[in-house]
Amino acid sequence: MPIVRHSGYQPPLLLRNRHLLTIYPTLCRWVKPVAYTRERIILPDSDFLDLDFSKVNSDRLVLVLHGLEGDAQRKYVKGMVSLFNQQGYDAAAMNFRGCSGEPNKALRFYHSGDTGDLDAVLHHLEAVYPYKAIYLIGFSLGGNVVLKYTGEKGRDISPLIRATVAISVPVDLANSAIELEKKQNNIYMQRFIRSLGEKLAAKAKLFPNEINLDGYAAINTFRQFDNRYTAPLHGFPNAAVYWASSSAIRVLHQVAIPTLLINAQDDPFLGAGCYPYDIAEKSAHFFLETPRYGGHVGFVNFGVSSYWTERRALDFIRTHGAS
Repeated sequence: MPIVRHSGYQPPLLLRNRHLLTIYPTLCRWVKPVAYTRERIILPDSDFLDLDFSKVNSDRLVLVLHGLEGDAQRKYVKGMVSLFNQQGYDAAAMNFRGCSGEPNKALRFYHSGDTGDLDAVLHHLEAVYPYKAIYLIGFSLGGNVVLKYTGEKGRDISPLIRATVAISVPVDLANSAIELEKKQNNIYMQRFIRSLGEKLAAKAKLFPNEINLDGYAAINTFRQFDNRYTAPLHGFPNAAVYWASSSAIRVLHQVAIPTLLINAQDDPFLGAGCYPYDIAEKSAHFFLETPRYGGHVGFVNFGVSSYWTERRALDFIRTHGAS
C-alpha cells in the first residue's frame, strides 16, 4: 500500500500559505544557470519540438517535462536539472510544441493528455543515445502527461524507463478546472488565459482562417478556453470529453514501474479529486505523497541550493529506479 504517510517537507515559517508558496519561487528563487544544448526533434506529423540537454557524460538520463505555458528555462525545471547533474545524471528538458520560443508548424499545439509527443521523444532517445536508464519527471501539466503515459504503457513500457516522478499534478482535469474557477484563484487563471491568448495570436498569423480570436477578452476560465480552442484543435468535441479522456487518473491503476506523485494538500490548483489515495492503496507501484504544505510547484526551502521536491525526486529514483 504505497501511500507515503509521513512526508518530510516543512515550509519556512513565514510561508505557510498556499499562495505564498506558489508565487515565491517564480518571483524570488535564484537558480544556478544551466548551459543547455538544444536538439530539435521532428515528430511523426512533420511538426517539431525542442529538447534542451544538460549533459555530464552519464549513461543515465532524467527527462523533465514542464507545466502549462512553461519551458526549459523555468526555475523549477532548472533546479531539477541542476541537482541531477550534480549527482551524475544527464538531463534533458522537453519543451512542448510551441513552448521553446518559436511557434510550432502545425495548427495544433500541446495539451494535458498528449502522450504521443513524449513517446516520440523517448523512441528518439533510445535510438540515438546509449543510455542504460531513463527517468521521467513532470510538473503540473507535464506531470499529468508523465503519469498518463506510464499508465497507458503499463507492463509494456520500455525497460529503459526505470521510474517516474510527478509533482503538483491535476490528475483529474475537470476537478482542477473547477478549483481554478474559484475567486481566490483568479490571479492564476488570468495569467494562464493571457499567456495562452498570446500564443494563439501568434498561431493565428500562421493560420488566419482557422483561429478566430474575436471575443477572446471574454474568456475567463479553462472551461471556456478548452471548449473554444483546445478541444477542437486537438480532435475533441468539447472540454468535458477532453478533460475526461486526458486525465491521468483514468490509468493510474495500470502503472507498472515505480512512480511517485507529490501533491501538496494546500495546492490551490487541485480539488479533492486530484488525490487518488484509493488507487495508491491498491497499487504495488504507484506511490502517493501529500505533504500538508507546498502550494503548486512550490515546496520552498531557504538556506539550501535545491528545493525539497528536487531532493525527494532524486531520493525516490535512487531508491526505486536503480534496478
